[in-house]
Amino acid sequence: MSTLQFDYKVRDAAGRFREGKVKAPSEGAVAERLVAMGYQPLQITRAGTGLNTEIRLPVARRVKLKELAVFSRQLATMIDSGLPLLRSLGILAEQAENPELRRVLTGVRQAVEGGEALSTAFAAEEAVFPPLMVNMTRAGEAGGFLDSAMRQVADTFEADVRLRGKVKSAMTYPVVVLIMAALMCIGMLLFIVPIFENMFADLGGELPLPTQVLVTISGAMGVLVPAGVVATVAFVAWWRRYGRTQRVREVLDPLKLRLPVFGPLFAKIALTRFTRNLGTLLGSGVPILQALDVVAETCGSTVVAHAVADVRRSVAAGESVAGPLARHEVFPAMVVQMIASGEETGAMDQMLHRIAKFYDEEVEATTEALTSLIEPLMIAGLGLVVGGMIVALYMPIFSVFELIG
Repeated sequence: MSTLQFDYKVRDAAGRFREGKVKAPSEGAVAERLVAMGYQPLQITRAGTGLNTEIRLPVARRVKLKELAVFSRQLATMIDSGLPLLRSLGILAEQAENPELRRVLTGVRQAVEGGEALSTAFAAEEAVFPPLMVNMTRAGEAGGFLDSAMRQVADTFEADVRLRGKVKSAMTYPVVVLIMAALMCIGMLLFIVPIFENMFADLGGELPLPTQVLVTISGAMGVLVPAGVVATVAFVAWWRRYGRTQRVREVLDPLKLRLPVFGPLFAKIALTRFTRNLGTLLGSGVPILQALDVVAETCGSTVVAHAVADVRRSVAAGESVAGPLARHEVFPAMVVQMIASGEETGAMDQMLHRIAKFYDEEVEATTEALTSLIEPLMIAGLGLVVGGMIVALYMPIFSVFELIG
């Protein structure tokens, strides 16, 4: 018999009104289940029929990783304190400040109340809950340590949030300086250069080549600025839609690793995620092949993902993990040797966490070094551009007396 979706309205033992959704073969089966759960059924209707059909417009999923980390830690604390899972999910859904997270958690609670496992309910919301969280939850449910699994998920997500924060802090300064430099140049070309152009026209004579170039660019700004704005808006719209697709990442991720200054930083970030996520999954009892599948999706780099997929095929054929890793340049010799040592001692999860901690410190040191290096370079570059424009404007004035004569 096929399973159908039903909406229900009940009163609990305390007389409070509740409503939700449940899957069952028939209305009678729903009523029996609700009574067995201690509820008094008030109304049971087939979902998606007649006036009860729910119309939902597509909305963007905007649940941040930091919010998932907070949710995971709070859920672990509640379960560890002895609160039932359904009650914990209900409390967390009510206190969630993000409307999208509140909606998702309400749906998760209803699914669990209907008899589904928590990991299955998470998997149904794949746009919100990452594969790492789903598999960790499944392992915690199977092993009876859901609170510990949620705590490890929180630790992993918090570490990833800190990692992203370090990268953003390193990128903020150069981006701000570039934007300021662009605005200053556009302002000079739009408002300052035309004033000098009129003055040069009154004086007569031939302008120096740098000044001619500057005047020509200034005259074209009426077309360049609108075209630049349209191009920027179009690129942002395209990036929001296609920037995270596999096809685009297959092109951009290898290029990112080859960048002269930021390439090593991106490689260290990918290695940090790979080792931390794999160590967390293995430490929670997730089978190695399943763990490698999850890590390939969550490492954040298609280059590492392809390497991990190759490692998985080799491991499935009976090889060790360290051996196939050595065939890929993206994994340094130190990482390969430490993983090999972890395999030999039977503590690969601990060794992976040590590697992740090492690369966390490397990322922090690299971002600080980049910031220290970029600051003077950006200031010098900004001074060179603006100074060059000013010199080009004043070059004709140096021969003003010749022009007058």
